[in-house]
Amino acid sequence: MSALTGCDFGGPGGTQGHGSPTPAAVRLPPRHAGFDYQIGGGYPPAEGVRIVSRDRSDSPAPGLYNICYVNAFQAQPEERSTWPADLLLRDAHGKTVIDEDWNEALLDIGTPAKRARVAGRVNRWIDGCAKKGFDAVEPDNYDSYTRSRHLLTAADATSFMRLLSRHAHARHLAVAQKNTAQLAGVRGRAGLDFAVAEECGQYDECGVYAKAFDDRVVDIEYTAAGLRAALAHWGDRLSIVRRDREVSTPGSKGYVREVR
Repeated sequence: MSALTGCDFGGPGGTQGHGSPTPAAVRLPPRHAGFDYQIGGGYPPAEGVRIVSRDRSDSPAPGLYNICYVNAFQAQPEERSTWPADLLLRDAHGKTVIDEDWNEALLDIGTPAKRARVAGRVNRWIDGCAKKGFDAVEPDNYDSYTRSRHLLTAADATSFMRLLSRHAHARHLAVAQKNTAQLAGVRGRAGLDFAVAEECGQYDECGVYAKAFDDRVVDIEYTAAGLRAALAHWGDRLSIVRRDREVSTPGSKGYVREVR
């Protein structure tokens, strides 16, 4: 495994921007390695798999590079009531802003004070990932600002991600940029180490991530066409797998896992 010190966003003298300390060394995922996306439930990885992503409620796969999935920018339906009401993003009428695709409430990261409070909770989840022995964390919904009805900005998302990445690095966890190709160019400012991309083959975005993260990219495709496109252009450089959209476990109706 590779090790990273400074996370590519340090300045002279071993500091990040704004004078904060350089993060501790973290392990990066191997390039172009067998990958499985198991956030819907862990199961024994297939032969040749070296990288696995699993939900924070799950346990790492022994002997592999393990990424811990955390829904960092939105509240899942079953957890919405556990969040303080003022940390759920609300429109001008006081109505909670919802990601309609997943029925998830957006978290309000629109001010430094609120970012700090939300990060306090998410960082406890990150602590749990570290305690379980994961190698990295995957904070999902970095792009939720694009669904915020202009109430949040890319700068809000990047500032919040920076809080998470600094905390994760201090616990020796690498941090993945999840999707959000439009912010790949500011990965250093956000403190991001590699990419977890969904359908970069389908939408011709793999090159953006490959350039920004020096080919340290794991890609999940959900269609046969997307897999073909990803493999045709990036099959010898990136870690690519096709999964079903429910990321279900073997034996479940609709389960799909394909690499060729």
